[in-house]
Amino acid sequence: MAALGTGAFVWDGRRIEEEELRRSAQELQQLENPEEFREQERPWELIMEREHFRLWRRPIPGSHLFQYRVFGSYTDVTPRQFFNVQLDTEYRKQWDPLVLRLEVLERDPGSGSELIHWVTRFPYPLFSRDYVYVRRYSVDSDRNLMVLVSRAVEHPGIPEDPEHVRVRSYESRMVIRPHRGFDENGFDYLLTYSDNPQTVFPRYCLSWMVSSGMPEFLEKLHSAALKAKKMELEVRDYLSPSKGPEPRGAARLEYA
Repeated sequence: MAALGTGAFVWDGRRIEEEELRRSAQELQQLENPEEFREQERPWELIMEREHFRLWRRPIPGSHLFQYRVFGSYTDVTPRQFFNVQLDTEYRKQWDPLVLRLEVLERDPGSGSELIHWVTRFPYPLFSRDYVYVRRYSVDSDRNLMVLVSRAVEHPGIPEDPEHVRVRSYESRMVIRPHRGFDENGFDYLLTYSDNPQTVFPRYCLSWMVSSGMPEFLEKLHSAALKAKKMELEVRDYLSPSKGPEPRGAARLEYA
């Protein structure tokens, strides 16, 4: 764990709760079986469609921002490999050239939620962006699902740095469903994402940046998982307690 400045982080009200994991898992069911949910959510606009990849957006009420949703599939890597590469902060420093800092600062022993500090490059001439967020993951072997939820929080021990822009509104939810098992090639994923990067760009320009950057990031993540697989790189196995400490309190997901 990385050292923190003065100011303790209080987990109450900030940890990822089991209900958030359940709601995230349910989003995949809603996407595939909308007729089962009588109260329709705000509509999504399809803005990109490729083979095994669809991207939607919808306005966030009361702001100039959009929320984005991606549904896609991969067939040449296992769910375990893809999930582990997404969670492994040390390996991401190797495959993501935009990372300036990425550290797990604390772990909540009760829920398994982790506190992360992430600094990432933005295109010139913009300042780099600085994120402080919590994340929690869960694997449900009964329902054949893997879930990762992240959202921004405030931390008194991590003051803003004048060289970066602090992003205070950020949320990401990833649901992975294997086609067969966690260790067999092939899975679908649903990613729901929003953040406010604090730019002065017009809405359409910011939308273009996010909608083009999201497919690029996912393909980098996919390529990193393939590289780890082919080169047998050491990536922490988050599904196997024998490979390292695993957060306690992982929830068993159930649909409401």
